[in-house]
Amino acid sequence: MTALATSLAVLATPVGAARAAVTDAFYDRVFVLAAHEKCGLFEPRLIAALDAAALQARGAALRAGSPATDLAAAAQRARTRAAGVACDDRDLGRVKARVQAGFAGWSRAARMTFPGDRSAWKGDRYESRLPGWRLVQDGATGGSPVRFGLVGRGPEATTPTAVVSFVGRPRPYAARLVLRDTDQSPRVWLAGNGLPPEPARRAVFASASRAAPTELLTEGARQGEAWTFPAQAAEALSRLDPRETFVIEFLFRDDSVASARFEAGDFAAARAFLAMGAA
Repeated sequence: MTALATSLAVLATPVGAARAAVTDAFYDRVFVLAAHEKCGLFEPRLIAALDAAALQARGAALRAGSPATDLAAAAQRARTRAAGVACDDRDLGRVKARVQAGFAGWSRAARMTFPGDRSAWKGDRYESRLPGWRLVQDGATGGSPVRFGLVGRGPEATTPTAVVSFVGRPRPYAARLVLRDTDQSPRVWLAGNGLPPEPARRAVFASASRAAPTELLTEGARQGEAWTFPAQAAEALSRLDPRETFVIEFLFRDDSVASARFEAGDFAAARAFLAMGAA
Protein backbone atom coordinates (compact mmCIF):
# COMPACT_ATOMS: atom_id res chain seq x y z
CA MET A 1 0.00 0.00 0.00
CA THR A 2 1.43 3.34 -0.96
CA ALA A 3 1.73 6.05 1.65
CA LEU A 4 -1.53 7.73 2.47
CA ALA A 5 -0.16 11.17 1.69
CA THR A 6 0.38 10.17 -1.96
CA SER A 7 -2.54 7.79 -2.41
CA LEU A 8 -5.03 10.55 -3.25
CA ALA A 9 -4.95 12.11 -6.69
CA VAL A 10 -2.75 15.20 -6.74
CA LEU A 11 -4.93 18.16 -5.91
CA ALA A 12 -5.02 21.46 -7.78
CA THR A 13 -3.01 24.36 -6.38
CA PRO A 14 -4.29 27.96 -6.54
CA VAL A 15 -2.59 28.47 -9.92
CA GLY A 16 -3.97 25.21 -11.30
CA ALA A 17 -0.60 23.39 -11.45
CA ALA A 18 0.14 20.06 -9.81
CA ARG A 19 3.36 20.15 -7.83
CA ALA A 20 5.05 17.10 -6.34
CA ALA A 21 6.97 18.80 -3.52
CA VAL A 22 5.88 17.60 -0.09
CA THR A 23 5.23 21.13 1.14
CA ASP A 24 2.86 21.66 -1.75
CA ALA A 25 1.15 18.35 -1.00
CA PHE A 26 0.55 19.61 2.53
CA TYR A 27 -0.76 22.93 1.16
CA ASP A 28 -3.16 21.07 -1.15
CA ARG A 29 -4.68 19.01 1.63
CA VAL A 30 -5.06 21.95 3.98
CA PHE A 31 -6.77 23.89 1.19
CA VAL A 32 -9.27 21.08 0.54
CA LEU A 33 -10.04 20.66 4.25
CA ALA A 34 -10.57 24.41 4.63
CA ALA A 35 -12.81 24.46 1.55
CA HIS A 36 -14.85 21.60 3.00
CA GLU A 37 -15.23 23.45 6.31
CA LYS A 38 -16.67 26.37 4.37
CA CYS A 39 -18.75 24.52 1.78
CA GLY A 40 -19.49 21.05 3.20
CA LEU A 41 -17.96 19.16 0.26
CA PHE A 42 -17.40 15.65 1.61
CA GLU A 43 -18.86 12.92 3.79
CA PRO A 44 -17.31 12.18 7.21
CA ARG A 45 -15.17 9.16 6.25
CA LEU A 46 -13.54 11.12 3.46
CA ILE A 47 -12.80 13.97 5.84
CA ALA A 48 -11.08 11.51 8.20
CA ALA A 49 -9.02 10.33 5.23
CA LEU A 50 -8.08 13.89 4.28
CA ASP A 51 -7.11 14.62 7.88
CA ALA A 52 -4.79 11.62 7.78
CA ALA A 53 -3.40 12.69 4.40
CA ALA A 54 -2.70 16.24 5.62
CA LEU A 55 -0.95 15.01 8.76
CA GLN A 56 1.15 12.53 6.81
CA ALA A 57 2.06 15.15 4.22
CA ARG A 58 3.16 17.44 7.06
CA GLY A 59 5.30 14.68 8.53
CA ALA A 60 6.89 13.96 5.15
CA ALA A 61 7.66 17.65 4.68
CA LEU A 62 9.27 17.94 8.11
CA ARG A 63 11.39 14.85 7.52
CA ALA A 64 12.43 16.27 4.15
CA GLY A 65 13.73 19.39 5.88
CA SER A 66 10.89 21.88 5.49
CA PRO A 67 10.90 24.22 8.52
CA ALA A 68 7.78 24.07 10.66
CA THR A 69 7.40 27.84 10.20
CA ASP A 70 7.21 27.36 6.43
CA LEU A 71 4.50 24.75 6.83
CA ALA A 72 2.54 27.00 9.16
CA ALA A 73 2.77 29.78 6.56
CA ALA A 74 1.67 27.38 3.80
CA ALA A 75 -1.32 26.29 5.87
CA GLN A 76 -2.32 29.91 6.43
CA ARG A 77 -2.07 30.65 2.70
CA ALA A 78 -4.21 27.59 1.96
CA ARG A 79 -6.90 28.66 4.43
CA THR A 80 -6.87 32.22 3.07
CA ARG A 81 -7.25 30.90 -0.47
CA ALA A 82 -10.15 28.64 0.58
CA ALA A 83 -11.88 31.55 2.29
CA GLY A 84 -11.85 33.48 -0.97
CA VAL A 85 -13.20 30.70 -3.21
CA ALA A 86 -16.92 30.54 -3.94
CA CYS A 87 -18.56 27.24 -3.11
CA ASP A 88 -19.93 27.00 -6.67
CA ASP A 89 -16.52 27.73 -8.21
CA ARG A 90 -15.93 25.48 -11.22
CA ASP A 91 -12.30 24.72 -10.32
CA LEU A 92 -13.32 23.81 -6.79
CA GLY A 93 -15.89 21.44 -8.25
CA ARG A 94 -13.16 19.73 -10.26
CA VAL A 95 -10.98 19.42 -7.16
CA LYS A 96 -13.90 17.87 -5.29
CA ALA A 97 -14.44 15.31 -8.05
CA ARG A 98 -10.75 14.40 -8.14
CA VAL A 99 -10.63 13.92 -4.38
CA GLN A 100 -13.72 11.72 -4.44
CA ALA A 101 -12.32 9.64 -7.29
CA GLY A 102 -8.98 9.22 -5.52
CA PHE A 103 -10.67 8.26 -2.27
CA ALA A 104 -12.81 5.60 -3.96
CA GLY A 105 -9.68 3.71 -5.00
CA TRP A 106 -8.37 3.06 -1.51
CA SER A 107 -11.27 3.65 0.88
CA ARG A 108 -11.63 -0.09 1.32
CA ALA A 109 -8.01 -0.49 2.44
CA ALA A 110 -8.09 -2.03 5.88
CA ARG A 111 -4.36 -1.94 6.55
CA MET A 112 -1.78 0.75 5.94
CA THR A 113 1.85 1.32 6.89
CA PHE A 114 3.05 4.78 7.92
CA PRO A 115 6.84 4.80 7.49
CA GLY A 116 9.11 7.14 9.44
CA ASP A 117 12.84 7.77 9.44
CA ARG A 118 13.72 4.46 11.10
CA SER A 119 10.49 2.79 12.16
CA ALA A 120 6.90 2.50 11.00
CA TRP A 121 3.41 2.46 12.42
CA LYS A 122 1.17 -0.29 11.08
CA GLY A 123 -2.56 0.52 11.06
CA ASP A 124 -5.37 -2.03 10.92
CA ARG A 125 -9.05 -1.09 10.51
CA TYR A 126 -10.45 -4.61 10.70
CA GLU A 127 -12.83 -5.58 13.46
CA SER A 128 -12.14 -8.79 15.37
CA ARG A 129 -13.68 -10.92 18.08
CA LEU A 130 -10.64 -10.50 20.34
CA PRO A 131 -8.70 -7.28 20.99
CA GLY A 132 -5.79 -6.90 18.59
CA TRP A 133 -3.32 -4.31 17.40
CA ARG A 134 -5.08 -1.50 15.54
CA LEU A 135 -1.85 0.52 15.47
CA VAL A 136 1.57 -0.84 16.41
CA GLN A 137 5.30 -0.12 16.24
CA ASP A 138 7.96 -2.68 17.16
CA GLY A 139 10.92 -1.94 19.38
CA ALA A 140 13.16 -3.62 21.92
CA THR A 141 14.96 -3.17 25.22
CA GLY A 142 18.20 -5.09 25.11
CA GLY A 143 17.31 -8.50 23.70
CA SER A 144 13.67 -8.29 24.77
CA PRO A 145 11.04 -7.33 22.17
CA VAL A 146 8.63 -4.51 22.98
CA ARG A 147 5.55 -3.50 21.01
CA PHE A 148 3.62 -0.28 21.54
CA GLY A 149 0.44 1.04 20.00
CA LEU A 150 -3.33 0.99 20.21
CA VAL A 151 -5.27 -2.19 21.03
CA GLY A 152 -8.96 -2.85 20.49
CA ARG A 153 -11.55 -5.02 18.80
CA GLY A 154 -12.10 -2.33 16.19
CA PRO A 155 -10.41 0.87 15.05
CA GLU A 156 -12.53 3.36 16.97
CA ALA A 157 -12.31 2.08 20.57
CA THR A 158 -8.65 1.54 21.39
CA THR A 159 -6.32 1.56 24.40
CA PRO A 160 -2.64 2.64 24.40
CA THR A 161 -0.72 -0.53 25.25
CA ALA A 162 2.87 -1.71 25.59
CA VAL A 163 3.68 -5.42 25.40
CA VAL A 164 7.09 -6.67 26.52
CA SER A 165 8.57 -10.16 26.57
CA PHE A 166 11.51 -10.01 28.98
CA VAL A 167 14.26 -12.57 28.70
CA GLY A 168 15.82 -13.56 32.03
CA ARG A 169 14.41 -10.67 34.08
CA PRO A 170 11.89 -10.48 36.92
CA ARG A 171 8.57 -8.79 36.43
CA PRO A 172 8.73 -4.95 36.54
CA TYR A 173 6.51 -3.25 39.08
CA ALA A 174 5.58 -0.30 36.84
CA ALA A 175 5.82 1.08 33.31
CA ARG A 176 5.75 4.64 32.08
CA LEU A 177 5.74 6.49 28.79
CA VAL A 178 8.22 9.37 28.69
CA LEU A 179 8.01 12.13 26.08
CA ARG A 180 8.37 15.87 25.58
CA ASP A 181 5.86 17.90 27.57
CA THR A 182 4.42 20.06 24.80
CA ASP A 183 2.89 22.46 27.34
CA GLN A 184 6.17 23.09 29.17
CA SER A 185 8.35 22.87 26.06
CA PRO A 186 6.42 23.87 22.92
CA ARG A 187 9.48 23.80 20.64
CA VAL A 188 10.43 20.50 19.03
CA TRP A 189 13.48 18.76 20.54
CA LEU A 190 15.69 16.79 18.16
CA ALA A 191 19.09 16.92 19.86
CA GLY A 192 20.90 14.15 21.70
CA ASN A 193 18.88 10.98 22.23
CA GLY A 194 15.66 12.64 21.13
CA LEU A 195 14.28 13.44 24.59
CA PRO A 196 14.54 16.95 26.07
CA PRO A 197 16.09 17.62 29.51
CA GLU A 198 14.17 16.31 32.52
CA PRO A 199 12.25 19.54 33.29
CA ALA A 200 10.73 19.47 29.79
CA ARG A 201 9.64 15.84 29.93
CA ARG A 202 6.32 14.30 30.81
CA ALA A 203 5.75 10.79 32.15
CA VAL A 204 2.45 8.92 31.80
CA PHE A 205 2.30 5.80 33.98
CA ALA A 206 0.55 2.61 32.94
CA SER A 207 -2.72 2.11 34.76
CA ALA A 208 -2.81 -1.70 34.70
CA SER A 209 -0.93 -4.80 33.56
CA ARG A 210 -1.77 -8.41 32.75
CA ALA A 211 -0.43 -11.42 30.93
CA ALA A 212 -0.34 -10.53 27.25
CA PRO A 213 -2.74 -12.44 24.97
CA THR A 214 -0.98 -14.47 22.29
CA GLU A 215 -2.30 -12.23 19.51
CA LEU A 216 -0.42 -9.22 20.96
CA LEU A 217 2.98 -10.91 21.27
CA THR A 218 5.88 -10.44 18.91
CA GLU A 219 6.16 -13.33 16.47
CA GLY A 220 8.09 -16.14 18.14
CA ALA A 221 7.50 -14.90 21.70
CA ARG A 222 5.83 -17.38 24.05
CA GLN A 223 4.90 -15.03 26.86
CA GLY A 224 4.78 -11.37 27.76
CA GLU A 225 3.08 -8.66 29.75
CA ALA A 226 0.65 -6.07 28.48
CA TRP A 227 0.76 -2.66 30.17
CA THR A 228 -2.19 -0.40 29.43
CA PHE A 229 -2.02 3.39 29.55
CA PRO A 230 -4.73 6.05 29.92
CA ALA A 231 -6.15 7.67 26.78
CA GLN A 232 -4.18 10.85 27.51
CA ALA A 233 -1.03 9.01 26.43
CA ALA A 234 -2.32 8.78 22.86
CA GLU A 235 -3.33 12.44 22.88
CA ALA A 236 0.13 13.46 24.10
CA LEU A 237 1.84 11.40 21.40
CA SER A 238 -0.34 12.96 18.71
CA ARG A 239 1.05 16.39 19.62
CA LEU A 240 4.69 15.41 19.07
CA ASP A 241 6.68 16.36 16.01
CA PRO A 242 6.98 13.34 13.66
CA ARG A 243 10.78 13.46 13.99
CA GLU A 244 10.77 13.09 17.77
CA THR A 245 11.17 9.98 19.86
CA PHE A 246 9.52 8.74 23.02
CA VAL A 247 10.47 6.02 25.47
CA ILE A 248 8.66 3.24 27.30
CA GLU A 249 10.43 2.60 30.62
CA PHE A 250 9.93 -0.52 32.76
CA LEU A 251 10.80 -0.05 36.43
CA PHE A 252 12.23 -2.83 38.64
CA ARG A 253 12.44 -3.13 42.40
CA ASP A 254 16.24 -3.10 42.32
CA ASP A 255 15.95 0.48 40.97
CA SER A 256 16.99 -0.57 37.46
CA VAL A 257 15.13 0.70 34.41
CA ALA A 258 14.73 -1.03 31.05
CA SER A 259 13.99 1.39 28.20
CA ALA A 260 12.57 0.90 24.72
CA ARG A 261 12.78 3.84 22.30
CA PHE A 262 10.11 4.52 19.67
CA GLU A 263 9.67 7.05 16.88
CA ALA A 264 6.70 9.43 17.06
CA GLY A 265 6.51 9.37 13.27
CA ASP A 266 3.05 9.62 11.76
CA PHE A 267 1.19 8.51 14.87
CA ALA A 268 -1.35 11.32 14.48
CA ALA A 269 -1.91 10.48 10.82
CA ALA A 270 -2.35 6.81 11.63
CA ARG A 271 -4.93 7.66 14.29
CA ALA A 272 -6.81 9.68 11.69
CA PHE A 273 -6.71 6.61 9.42
CA LEU A 274 -8.33 4.57 12.20
CA ALA A 275 -10.97 7.30 12.59
CA MET A 276 -12.34 6.26 9.21
CA GLY A 277 -13.96 3.35 11.04
CA ALA A 278 -14.01 -0.36 10.35
CA ALA A 279 -13.23 -1.48 6.81
